[in-house]
Amino acid sequence: MSVFHFRHFDVVNDRSAMKVNTDGVLLGALMTLPREGRMLDVGTGTGTIALMAAQRCPSAMVDAIDLDEASAEEASLNFSASPWPERLRAHNMSLDEYDASLEGERDVFDAVFSNPPYFDDSLLNPDERKSDARHTSTMSYREILAFAEKYLKADGRVAFVLPSEEEKRLCREARSRGFFLGRIVRIRTTPKKQPRRIVAEFTRLRSEQVAEEELVLMDPAKENQRTREYADLMSDFYTN
Repeated sequence: MSVFHFRHFDVVNDRSAMKVNTDGVLLGALMTLPREGRMLDVGTGTGTIALMAAQRCPSAMVDAIDLDEASAEEASLNFSASPWPERLRAHNMSLDEYDASLEGERDVFDAVFSNPPYFDDSLLNPDERKSDARHTSTMSYREILAFAEKYLKADGRVAFVLPSEEEKRLCREARSRGFFLGRIVRIRTTPKKQPRRIVAEFTRLRSEQVAEEELVLMDPAKENQRTREYADLMSDFYTN
């Protein structure tokens, strides 16, 4: 059995189409979250991001959905074994199905977040489950923003981790749904490399100044060890 050990919980990492990965962990650690309320993790995979949210927010309820049955089952297993089983729920359903289950409710969520598929045009992986986890043919940030438009509370946030080249398209789509960029973290592997990922947060409230940050992961001067900033960010999650 493949198990990823975090500081306060373990993640069985066998059956999910989306394995534990750096992108998801960065979103789980960086995104702005309320201490309480209701949250939704879209495309949860192993459930790692939802577990990190439950750890960070001691009074929050976290729903997690995944279209892939094995992924949803593995997330449910990881939730049950965590310190917060009563605050985490995994559902094997699409975003459309979850939408229908809300039966016309509004202003439901304080936070919606996702490490969504982002490949539009590249060749599909012959493994259908892995393809669904990475390609927008089954879900994209566009669908998630449309969902958030209906169900996010007035002061709520919707957050994504995506490749840097998606930034302009993401912001344009968000604006079309009535959301404004509130915070963005551009992530570099090393100081000299261009940002490869972004963590972007959107709200309904237009802020006078967007909070723009940068995170460098590895320090080449220290044999590519984690930078102090990255190590501090992960100190409550990683075991070393």
